[in-house]
Amino acid sequence: MTALANIPEQLIPLAVPISELTPYYRNPRTGDLPAIAESLTMNGQYRAVVVNKGTHTGRPNEILAGNHTVAAAQQLGWEQIAATWVDVDDEAAARIVVVDNRTNDLAGYDTALLAEVLSEIPDLGGTGYDRESVDRLLDDTSLPETLELTSDGAGTGAAATVDYLQWGYLQWQSKRVRITAEEVEALDAIYTKFVDDTNSDMGFGWHVLQQAHREGESA
Repeated sequence: MTALANIPEQLIPLAVPISELTPYYRNPRTGDLPAIAESLTMNGQYRAVVVNKGTHTGRPNEILAGNHTVAAAQQLGWEQIAATWVDVDDEAAARIVVVDNRTNDLAGYDTALLAEVLSEIPDLGGTGYDRESVDRLLDDTSLPETLELTSDGAGTGAAATVDYLQWGYLQWQSKRVRITAEEVEALDAIYTKFVDDTNSDMGFGWHVLQQAHREGESA
């Protein structure tokens, strides 16, 4: 493997020896080096780090954005990394370091869309997610809220409260499949009977699978 094997062709002109760079002297950010190293291994370097020349700070070749990327690359034995350069004073350098970290903190996710995108990736290596974290994302995708219904006009007084469930889903691992209202009703009936018969919902999933197989065989 060549020294530039993990840097895409478009970034190779920006490559510099890692040994010539120094970390920002008071970086408040802590990084997940194993996760970054996994990303670098799987994806290579897809974004240049930012380095300050140091003319105005007296600290030459100081990394402002990408400190942990460089540290992880160094752990992996990389000799070079792609970098872009600025030449700013102490105040501007601090601003760049802080805002680079802060903008990541302020960003959010469309959780349902993120879970959908991750579910379509066969191998989660290099994404920073594992199967358990994807399952948690799916669990966090809420069902419709409970609605307060208006009076039915029959003199019942206060509005009735119902669980307004227009759809449901089946989920296993990172797969989530929507099911119709009729299918929800059928599953609920099967579930209710199972719990009544066994006084527990333990093993319900296996019961449904076995029942489906038996019905398929009889057909």
